[in-house]
Amino acid sequence: MKRKAEQYFIEWVKNKRRKPLVVRGARQLGKTWLVRNLANTQGMNLIELNFEKDAALKTLFQSNDPKEYISLLELHTGKSIDIETSLLFLDEIQAFPEMLAKLRWLYEDMPDLAVIATGSLLDFTLADHTFSMPVGRISYFFLEPFTFEEFLEISGQKVLVDYIENLTIEDIQKCPVINSMIHQKLLNLFKDYTLIGGMPEVLNTWFETNSYVAAAKVQQELLNTYRDDFAKYSHKSQTDILEEVIGAIPKMLGNTIKYSNINHNRRSEVVKKALDLIVTARIGHKVHSSSAEGIPLGATVNTKKFKTLFLDTGLVSAALDLRMDTEIKNTDLVLVNKGALAEQVAGQLLRTLDPGYTKVALYYWSRDKKGSEAEVDYLIQSGSDIIPIEVKAGSTGSMKSLHTLMFQKKLPVAVRLNSDQPSIVKIQHKINAIDRVNYTLLSLPLYMTGQIKKLTHALLNKVSKL
Repeated sequence: MKRKAEQYFIEWVKNKRRKPLVVRGARQLGKTWLVRNLANTQGMNLIELNFEKDAALKTLFQSNDPKEYISLLELHTGKSIDIETSLLFLDEIQAFPEMLAKLRWLYEDMPDLAVIATGSLLDFTLADHTFSMPVGRISYFFLEPFTFEEFLEISGQKVLVDYIENLTIEDIQKCPVINSMIHQKLLNLFKDYTLIGGMPEVLNTWFETNSYVAAAKVQQELLNTYRDDFAKYSHKSQTDILEEVIGAIPKMLGNTIKYSNINHNRRSEVVKKALDLIVTARIGHKVHSSSAEGIPLGATVNTKKFKTLFLDTGLVSAALDLRMDTEIKNTDLVLVNKGALAEQVAGQLLRTLDPGYTKVALYYWSRDKKGSEAEVDYLIQSGSDIIPIEVKAGSTGSMKSLHTLMFQKKLPVAVRLNSDQPSIVKIQHKINAIDRVNYTLLSLPLYMTGQIKKLTHALLNKVSKL
């Protein structure tokens, strides 16, 4: 396995002013592997403590004196500890949440010791803690599933990664820029990625067996693991509704969430609480409606209107019982499950565009005017600009909603994700008898979702100079 996050971890551990690092993310994303790999590649002495496996470890950290921690750890492990060459790994820290507060003392009194904390459902603890968090004395890193570029690299396709990462706006203007055979190869690989997803254990199984059946079995096991987690960390009365919501999210992708559509026999506040818990656990993500009035997008959201994404596209495929059979192989990805799967994988990849130390939020735009409803799938920020993103089935798909948004907000650049070759088109569209909209449309194949920010930044610079 190789992850882009590895470079951040290396830079963090070499930084003399580093703070204890708290790694956040859903279960089974490879948090433990990243920490162990860091210690191994940097030649550090790894002191790994798992508070869930051994609850008695809590007794080593009763005081607020880091020197006492080290002394007791030396007695516990039977080895002397050089703090300048050691990495203290506090795993499953949600089983001992008070330890999070003690990270302050490690930062202030023992800055030479590298400390990383991780945990399953750690966000539950962070959202409902009763102790004083060491604000300003810890750093966060948010881990997401493997990206498509990471998927390509571990499958031995590093040349393809370099190719799509090095494509420029100038290249795209020479349409068609990608050889048709290479384009089709990338589309097929992206379809594999969409159904397999980015969960490490599933990827390991896929690359070892090349079997969709074996991968699907692991996906189902992961879904069951999440259900078991909720049974451990939530009230028993919540378990049933939590399972209902987990099952409902993959079926409601692309749709504005109405609690009654999840279970009309339950009170809305009960369903809402369950969905909020799933979002807190980072198994699902909300995509809020924004009016797109300006930057930041989060300043003008309608908190009551949102869509949801699931943690991983492969888990969605498993939940929907999709298989890489002949029908799906011969179907445009954006048409599978009425395009919902394409919207899921696009949103999942959009969440990885910003560095892992930033907390990601996605938005979309909608207009509820009766008789002229409109919706654009995603909105992202590129510097001080708003970039609308539509996920469409080919170049002939209707873009009426996008035209409306671009006209109302006078935005210069939009993106369309589909299965076509990359292209740049000047749009001149008649809105009505009087008004026309003019903007630049960057059309990209879904497999280039990870390149959106780089390309739109370059395109905006180009457009502003015209």
